[in-house]
Amino acid sequence: MKLLAFAASLRRESLNRQLINLAVELARQDGVEVDLADFRDFYMPLYDADLQSSEGFPEGARDLGRRIDAADGLIISSPEYNYSMPGTLKNAIDWVSRMKPMPLRGKHGFLLAASPSLVGGIRGLWALRVPLEGLGVTLQPDMFALAQAQQALDDSGRLKDPQMQERLSKMVKGYLEMGRKLSAA
Repeated sequence: MKLLAFAASLRRESLNRQLINLAVELARQDGVEVDLADFRDFYMPLYDADLQSSEGFPEGARDLGRRIDAADGLIISSPEYNYSMPGTLKNAIDWVSRMKPMPLRGKHGFLLAASPSLVGGIRGLWALRVPLEGLGVTLQPDMFALAQAQQALDDSGRLKDPQMQERLSKMVKGYLEMGRKLSAA
């Protein structure tokens, strides 16, 4: 099984970048091939059907579409912006959703969030589920939300609390089990 993983944040020191690194490490320890992407590599303008008609898909959207297409599933760690997903991520989904064949259909995925808030970004993950599931991505029912992430992560980007690390490990393992079954079907 091969997965595409990225933190849907442009900030270099993002808490979500630290969290996706932990999830990728766990997946690789379980023998999964993971393409860890930098979301900055998928730069694209705001979706505009006129632009698509006149110029086609921007390189960032084409690259994202190719990398999704080459994967069986996705692991996305997304910040929460104003009780929802980042506009940059929604824009990327909008561009990719117009590709033929549509790369997201038939994929599976796992969603995570790290946030300084007390709810850990879970509201943004619920918003992110809607377009992904609508486009045919089967998402792991459980989502990992790391509340007060700036305090939960140490200076090297590791979880301080062993129970939280165990929770993340179990959730990633649960997703990988589901993903293997779906990939084999």
